[in-house]
Amino acid sequence: MRVFRGIPVKASSPIALTIGNFDGVHRGHQAMLAQLIAAARARNLPAAVMTFEPHPREFFTPDNAPTRLTNLREKLELLRDAGIDQVYVCRFNHAFAAISADDFMTDILHRRLATQWLLVGDDFCFGAQRTGTSAQLADRASALCFEFTAMQSVEIDGQRISSTLVRSALAAGDLKSAQVYLGRPYSMSGKVIHGDKIGRALGFPTANIQLKHNRPPVVGIFAVKLRLSADSSFAGVASLGTRPTITSNGGFQLEVHLFNFSGDLYGQHAQVEFLHKLRDEARYPDLETLTAQIARDVEDAKDFFLTQ
Repeated sequence: MRVFRGIPVKASSPIALTIGNFDGVHRGHQAMLAQLIAAARARNLPAAVMTFEPHPREFFTPDNAPTRLTNLREKLELLRDAGIDQVYVCRFNHAFAAISADDFMTDILHRRLATQWLLVGDDFCFGAQRTGTSAQLADRASALCFEFTAMQSVEIDGQRISSTLVRSALAAGDLKSAQVYLGRPYSMSGKVIHGDKIGRALGFPTANIQLKHNRPPVVGIFAVKLRLSADSSFAGVASLGTRPTITSNGGFQLEVHLFNFSGDLYGQHAQVEFLHKLRDEARYPDLETLTAQIARDVEDAKDFFLTQ
């Protein structure tokens, strides 16, 4: 998969395109990507995605923006795994936000990207002040030499699948529902880095995962699987939070204690799948009490895996 930072002056070849934030790449997104890929293959075109960094709501209202389900690397990995050929990562800034709906259609979609087939959601808006709509794209498609399709939302049990729905399930600790909406367990990935070795001192050594999420959508203690590759995974228990018993600096950390593991993970890129929430994070009066609770968490996580 080729990743472009921004929009080229002129694309090397025509494309089939869809546009969106694709946070989480949930089952609604997956249905859209599958439709895009099918159309692209039928027309012998690359299947391309345009997405934005940062999320437009992070740019306009950073204090009220939703927490991300996926950082940019995780999103790109999911798009690659879905079969996408090209991704255009557009830097969302004042200049991009000021592009008129007409310029977006004529200059970016038509002249610079040579779009021949376009798919968007039926509620898609674009251009300065979000004045462009899917109806406008449908009206202009023929003049701009591309086929246009608007896709209806995907529903499961009467609920519209959206990134907001996934965030709500995760915030409630409902990992089972989140897995249904995502079509896979919710996960975070990052490099295994050195920590302060407190877990090791307490008798529960941990793999510390470098976080690229300023505000993770899940917090607490979890039964997890740590994956190094598609065929290499290890069961464990994870803490994702601010470690209130250890520190008061408020920074989020993801630490994973693996069962029956020996080896060196430092520097490796690992994916942590959150399978079951055991409890909320808590502050304990001393390290002895914390150690006893960690031991209970380990046993509870092992019991969870025995039932799977």
